[in-house]
Amino acid sequence: MLPDNPNSIVGLVLLFLTAAATYQGFRHSAYQARYDFYVDGILVERQYDRLLSSGFLHVGWLHFGFNMATLLSFSFSLELLLGPWRLLLLYFTSMLGGSILSLYIHRHHGDYRAVGASGAISGVVFATIVLFPDSEIGILLLPFSIKGWIFALLFLLVSIFGIKNKMDHIGHEAHLGGAITGVLVAVALQPGILQQNWWVVLAILVPVTLFLLLIVRNPAVLMIDNYWGETIKSATTIGRKPTVPQKKVSEQEELNQLLDKIKTSGLASLSPRERQRLEALSK
Repeated sequence: MLPDNPNSIVGLVLLFLTAAATYQGFRHSAYQARYDFYVDGILVERQYDRLLSSGFLHVGWLHFGFNMATLLSFSFSLELLLGPWRLLLLYFTSMLGGSILSLYIHRHHGDYRAVGASGAISGVVFATIVLFPDSEIGILLLPFSIKGWIFALLFLLVSIFGIKNKMDHIGHEAHLGGAITGVLVAVALQPGILQQNWWVVLAILVPVTLFLLLIVRNPAVLMIDNYWGETIKSATTIGRKPTVPQKKVSEQEELNQLLDKIKTSGLASLSPRERQRLEALSK
């Protein structure tokens, strides 16, 4: 069970620091642009501080309020168990983990920008879940709560499909990266989790590991709708000639060749023309 939830010193300090940075970003667009998560800024201009500074900025007060309310809801139990310094380590490591996964997935999208503490918050939530898997977690606007481990599985499912299908304007990559980092840091700080709650750790890590291996080995999974790595075959009907025109068949063969090249040599091996063809053929 989670302890009662009075104020967390670390949570309050993080809230005030984040509020100050968020307010500054609202007042000065140049400040927001300099410290947000910006792929070209990180990879081209080598402004690596953006990996963490973006976690103190938000797109609006509602965005800020939701993240900070979640932080305060979970930070006390972790501060009580881990201590303030380890909680800070968990928070910033999760923030960094979320940014790194976002950077990897969007490494070819130079103009991609994002802000928010969601990676760090996801790490705090998932660390709490692996420590207290049977704790009850309320979901916004729903009149009931669910077990923490059930919430974790639903969260992972939404995040994976959100990344795959580019759903809405939510940073699912940061959520997933922060959540997994939070689990790993929690296990490192409290190794007893592996004996007491090993099943929760496995239930979280196994599907995420499989998904990450899939997108590393076959990046085209993230580029083509409804494609999960299988070979795209031309449509044929047993006992009669194909009804698909020959031009369509050759396009499918060309798409298969591009996908095979990505599998063997990576997305970076495609020439600009091949990337254009891949985008055109995958529509």
